[in-house]
Amino acid sequence: MEITLIRHTSVNVDSGICYGQSDVEVSNNFEEEAKEVFNSIKNEKFDAVFSSPLSRCTKLANYCGFPKPFLDERIMELNFGEWEMKEWNEINDPQLKRWYSNWIDEIPTNGESFKEQILRVNNFIFELHNTGYKSIAIFAHAGVIRSFGVILDKYPIENAFLYEVNYGQVIKFKL
Repeated sequence: MEITLIRHTSVNVDSGICYGQSDVEVSNNFEEEAKEVFNSIKNEKFDAVFSSPLSRCTKLANYCGFPKPFLDERIMELNFGEWEMKEWNEINDPQLKRWYSNWIDEIPTNGESFKEQILRVNNFIFELHNTGYKSIAIFAHAGVIRSFGVILDKYPIENAFLYEVNYGQVIKFKL
């Protein structure tokens, strides 16, 4: 199965803000960025299209000609819990220091660890095996795309955040 992962376009959030599963607006550059994504996938044929339910993904899917993708919460961005929509440098939580030193296993207060995100993405991938699809598109987030890379052995978990995933980037994996 060929999987085309598409990261959402840039968002209307100030730099330095933690916004994982918060449903934030796309930036004013949406049209320009979305057109580039559309042009890079317009000749692709997909058996199915999936999207995170967050609007920054569904809006891009719609722009690209997929107004009704299958929505799946397992392909949402990392849940940062109480840190959501706060400036990273203003989060006054002792858990933040522990998370910075072990972001793989540590959990943001009332959120989820990167390992937990990988487990839910892995559950999603496992279900794909039984669908019979040959080619799918997934509109998602950087954390989800990095999770795919770890699950599919493209890089070790400890290197996941060294793998740059740009806004509007299209990445293909074979499953």
